[in-house]
Amino acid sequence: MPAYMIALAQVKDRPRFIAEYAIPTAALIETFGGRYLTRTQKVKTLEAGQSRTVPIWTGAVISVWPDTAAIEAFWNSVEYQALKVARKDLAEVQVTCIEDMA
Repeated sequence: MPAYMIALAQVKDRPRFIAEYAIPTAALIETFGGRYLTRTQKVKTLEAGQSRTVPIWTGAVISVWPDTAAIEAFWNSVEYQALKVARKDLAEVQVTCIEDMA
């Protein structure tokens, strides 16, 4: 079954984020079998949990994968660990994996 990875981001330095994280991550996602459905800066939160402060998301990415195993292989890869370190000072993110049950 296909799986989806949804990433919401609050980007602090967009030019560096694109150069140091987004471009190399896009190539890596393709290597692990994922493909983007959308990448956008038009994000609007309609509802958030009452018990926590939610960042103002400035970007969203939705990608589709063959299955959750492919997402986990990408997420846990040595190559992606280095990219997560690069991203740390450039953006705050929330990433969710959803498996299609249809």
